[in-house]
Amino acid sequence: MLGPIRRVGDQGWLVLLGGGEFSFGETLAADEKWVSKLGEGPIGFLPTASGSVDYGADLSLYLKEGLGRELATIPIYRSRDARRQKNVERIEQAAAIYVGGGVADQLVEALEGSPALEALGRKLASGGVVVAIAGAAQAFGKRVRSLLGRNILPGFDWLPGGVVEPNFDPGHDRRLRQLMEQEGVQWGLGLPADSAVFLGPGEQQEVLGPIFVLEDPDGDFEILE
Repeated sequence: MLGPIRRVGDQGWLVLLGGGEFSFGETLAADEKWVSKLGEGPIGFLPTASGSVDYGADLSLYLKEGLGRELATIPIYRSRDARRQKNVERIEQAAAIYVGGGVADQLVEALEGSPALEALGRKLASGGVVVAIAGAAQAFGKRVRSLLGRNILPGFDWLPGGVVEPNFDPGHDRRLRQLMEQEGVQWGLGLPADSAVFLGPGEQQEVLGPIFVLEDPDGDFEILE
């Protein structure tokens, strides 16, 4: 295993991307890697963190032209959307779910405790793929650094004891160390924009690019490549 990195469940792939612009090809290597793990069926897209309609249209074109996969936007923007049975069914029917980047606390507010989040959990548990990029990746940790209220909020806790800082720069690590100081946090993951971590079944773990692991808020990083 990659140091202390853990995730819930033992099936499927949870993929965390540090960031980058797919329109500029910055996430292509990571996208090729997780797409290669998919079975048949469309990729479902959650625009929740950004609230953007254009995001889904642009991502759909990118995936179809560059990777030969169809994308279907699942219109979850608010908590009421996450309770709609039709959206739950859309999640269940997809081969993978791509959780778009944006504001992490907006994503947590919309999905926390919802049938849609439960469906995401079942997707992973049944061997599917869940991908989250940038701010969305942080939401799957134990704690989230709010961009709206400037405080620390509970995340989805799919990474037991762990937190994630996306778009990470090791020369400016204060935010990750602040997350590490929160109660119950045992490890932190710094993901630069061009990096990704793939957490698979049977404790399979893969990385793309350098990732920075911290086990003490005042300690030194372990760098994994």
